[in-house]
Amino acid sequence: MDIESLSPPLHQESRNQALLKKQRGGWRAIKYIIANESFEKLASMSLIGNLSVYLTTKYNLGGVFLVNIINIWFGSCNFLSIPGAFVSDAYLGRFWTLLLGSIASFLGMGLMALTAAIPRLRPEACNDPTNCSNPPAKWQLAVLFSSLGLLAIGAGGIRPCNIAFGADQFDTGTKKGKAQLETFFNWWYFSFTVALVIALTGVVYIQTNISWVIGFVIPTACLGLSVTTFVIGQHTYICHKPKGSVFADMVKVVAAACKKRKIKSGEGVTFYLGPSSDGSTTTLIQNRQRLRFFDKAAVITDPNELNDEGKAKNNWRLCSLQQVKNLKCVTAVLPVWVTGIACFMLTDQQNIYGILQAIQMDKTFGHNFNVPAGWMNLVSMITLAIWISLYECVLLPIAKQITGRKQRLTMKQRIQIGIVMGIACMIVAGFLEKDRRASALKNGSFVSPVSIVMLLPQFVLAGLTEAFSAVALMEFLTVKMPEHMRAVAGAIFFLSSSIASYICTLLINVIDKVTRAEGHSWLGDKDLNKNRLENYFFIIGGIQVVNLIYFRFFASRFVIEKDKDNRNF
Repeated sequence: MDIESLSPPLHQESRNQALLKKQRGGWRAIKYIIANESFEKLASMSLIGNLSVYLTTKYNLGGVFLVNIINIWFGSCNFLSIPGAFVSDAYLGRFWTLLLGSIASFLGMGLMALTAAIPRLRPEACNDPTNCSNPPAKWQLAVLFSSLGLLAIGAGGIRPCNIAFGADQFDTGTKKGKAQLETFFNWWYFSFTVALVIALTGVVYIQTNISWVIGFVIPTACLGLSVTTFVIGQHTYICHKPKGSVFADMVKVVAAACKKRKIKSGEGVTFYLGPSSDGSTTTLIQNRQRLRFFDKAAVITDPNELNDEGKAKNNWRLCSLQQVKNLKCVTAVLPVWVTGIACFMLTDQQNIYGILQAIQMDKTFGHNFNVPAGWMNLVSMITLAIWISLYECVLLPIAKQITGRKQRLTMKQRIQIGIVMGIACMIVAGFLEKDRRASALKNGSFVSPVSIVMLLPQFVLAGLTEAFSAVALMEFLTVKMPEHMRAVAGAIFFLSSSIASYICTLLINVIDKVTRAEGHSWLGDKDLNKNRLENYFFIIGGIQVVNLIYFRFFASRFVIEKDKDNRNF
């Protein structure tokens, strides 16, 4: 073949790609992406932070049904990031997945605003919250669930793609591109924090003390601006074409290994490597004494499994070794990932039941200022930010001066400290709830005279749990995964939170059924003063104790402290 005849077209193609990168991407695109992300986060967090209050005060919901709704919605928002990542990688690409996700969120938030603006879409208000007989009609719940469903679909499209799409705008193969990417992450987290503070202070205050209609119109308008800004910047984006999903590849590996499960290990086993970096395909003959189960997916049992170009004819029967390694990377993090599920069970329930506690406590601060119950979620996030700043800017420099080297807490230490903080959080929350309920019953009132300030210790401890365990878990997943699977690490992280929400839903319903059969439900009444919420907190604390033992004596062995080569799986 005449190689020189191929050079001009290849050279011209590379020139066209280089010219395209100069015209698109970089900071000219990032300003639109960050604006889109900031407006979207402001809108979503203003609902997440105050949903419990809205459903309690405007839909007359409470007890197990209320918690089920919030838990399932939280879980679905996180779980749908998995199919969202799959659709993005395999079919639509990140731009269209982000755009459609933003539109779905806009429609969902708009429908939620309508439920606040049109009284007919809600049940009549209850004058006595301790004895409410105006439950929402089924069609009113259908409208509410449609809104939450659209918001969950939107979150499933946005969460796995927003950071990754921003990273696509930089050439990380150059030193300049890597520096720009690091700067982008800093600005992304800065904008996220600003949006979070605005949502959980200003918007939540408007919703609680001024008007739910205005409080929901503001995030709806923000989502409208988010979509508009994102579309305006379309001409500046670098949009990579879908190249297939890692999740689909993992399913194919399992299917191929099951089909070849009867293969015996032996001499001269031939493995399919798949396409190499230059587009060619190769096979490898290895003498392996230990043939792992998933390796069978890459074993060539018949030459006819390859076409004339040396590529697999059926990807559901023959997979490459790289696809097998990708699956092994995921299975290697599962023991530590389970620890994360238990940690998220604590933080998720604190965000629900902690707010319900705040609703039935004295919220006056000073002479005439009422603290919105939704502001308590801000305490955990401020605690997390303060600890990270203190750790990075104060403690580490002091430790370096004393020891002469920058010695950080290991991932094992941080995860274990986080679990201990979680145990303390549930103990504090349980005893506080006993005191809150006893004071309310003594005064014969729905709202306990105990100040909302007394909730600060448990929310601070919840924030420290997240600062230690959740951050360490995300770091572990990122380090353990190879670079091309970093998006998978994020999706797995969200999946652990999703499963935690679903497990809590199951646990709450089981506790309610068992205790109701004994004569009095611990969690079934809309009035917390008639429940035994402290027992549920102690149960979650017990789960954290089991989690600590599990991690200390088993899962910690799978934690790596240095960025080792993951290709050895």
